[in-house]
Amino acid sequence: MSIRMLRTLIAVEKNHTFSAAADEVFVTHAAVSQQMRALEDEFGVTLFDRTKRTPELTPIGRAIVAKAKEVVSAYDDIVPSVLGDEGLSGEISLGALPTSLTGLAPLTVNLLKKKFNHLHVRVNPGLTLPLLAEIERGRLDAAVISKPPSLPAQITAKYLTEERMQLLAAPNAPSDDPLTLIAENPFIRFNRNAVVGQLIENWLQEMNLRVEETMELESLEAISSMVAANLGVSIVPETCVKSPNPMPVKRISLGENAPSRQLVLIYRSDNPRTRILEILHTTILEAISIGRLEIDAPTGA
Repeated sequence: MSIRMLRTLIAVEKNHTFSAAADEVFVTHAAVSQQMRALEDEFGVTLFDRTKRTPELTPIGRAIVAKAKEVVSAYDDIVPSVLGDEGLSGEISLGALPTSLTGLAPLTVNLLKKKFNHLHVRVNPGLTLPLLAEIERGRLDAAVISKPPSLPAQITAKYLTEERMQLLAAPNAPSDDPLTLIAENPFIRFNRNAVVGQLIENWLQEMNLRVEETMELESLEAISSMVAANLGVSIVPETCVKSPNPMPVKRISLGENAPSRQLVLIYRSDNPRTRILEILHTTILEAISIGRLEIDAPTGA
């Protein structure tokens, strides 16, 4: 038995199906099934009634889930109880994508500081794969990244939101048709070393669109400035938290088949600061629900 298995069991009880639980704990449906069989073998009891179309917890299964919640909660509290102040002081290092630096990252840090004024958040910008490598090496506590095709087994990933891609065009662009604008204008490409850049490249190929590439950038602010200066069009994520000073550009939907990226919060599964990581996840979701970074006006004398 492992804490991870107990977390999976709790996820099954919460989500009612193995498939939904698999999505929450970021494993396959088969892995959930194997973990539940392993728990049944170890405990020597039947946790699920598999005669139903969707396996349901047995009465003893529900009782074990209740105890599992107590065990997981106690496990998560081991280090915070030793550190004092529930571990919500000191410094936490957070990796952040360049596209999050004008909205999601500052709003999240602002919300955290309001709740825990003794907590210092050190923000480290970077692309997805370099940030993932920093997490693996233990140099960062957590990072917000675009979910890559696969993640190492020792990495926990928690879902945040989806961001659809959109076309940016100059304010005076003569058309609102994205395919026409892409065909008739220079293309400012999002860095292909980023997960987003590869998503965009794949979409262009699927749509059989050939572009006249003029530059390749990774900063959303820089790309928007180039587009606003009428130097071309670009495809970028529609950020989940809007900047307080958006660039004056057209933002055009790519339609129903627009690519999207999934934002996730990642950290090492053996990171002992469980409590603050859970609060970080909740706070990021709060920032996403607010949806816009507002700048407080200075108060006059």
